[in-house]
Amino acid sequence: MTSMTIVDPTVKPGLMAFQASTEDQEQVQELILKTARWLHSKGSTQWGKLLKGEDDHNLGGAIARGEVVIFRASEDHGLAGAVILQQQPSAWDRKLWGLDETDSEGGTSVYLHRLVVNRDNTGKGLGSELMQWIEQGIRFAGKDRIRLDCIAGNDKLSEFYKQCGYTYIGETNGYNTFEKMLIKS
Repeated sequence: MTSMTIVDPTVKPGLMAFQASTEDQEQVQELILKTARWLHSKGSTQWGKLLKGEDDHNLGGAIARGEVVIFRASEDHGLAGAVILQQQPSAWDRKLWGLDETDSEGGTSVYLHRLVVNRDNTGKGLGSELMQWIEQGIRFAGKDRIRLDCIAGNDKLSEFYKQCGYTYIGETNGYNTFEKMLIKS
């Protein structure tokens, strides 16, 4: 299990955060696939492997390690969103960030993957609210930054990350990398 603690489960009135369990996996997987299909319909290749049945981020393993947070509406418990927050860099992260197995900096980072918002909730600022909650509503033992990436051609998503206060680090192998230092409390 990971060393993350939800310190404030309320994202906003009517929306709560929970650590995902194995019972949530099917619903989270479907939400991620719906998002991948939507991205594909917009001409994006982001998450294209998911549509071929490939899961680079191993959702089941991430849930088992306690790395997946889900967001549910208080009134109907409907799934409004989800995110994977890995506390150890995956092979993908190590390659993208240029880390080797002994790189200690990789150990101070949380790697954000697969932030998804239910398409019924888009255009309402929920993505920004979830990003803010990730920085304030949860604590990670020994971590001082969050890292994430997206396909370099996805200007809208890159701009979203910048608006959320993430610093553009650069482009590696066709992916933009971003990082944000966590405020210590």
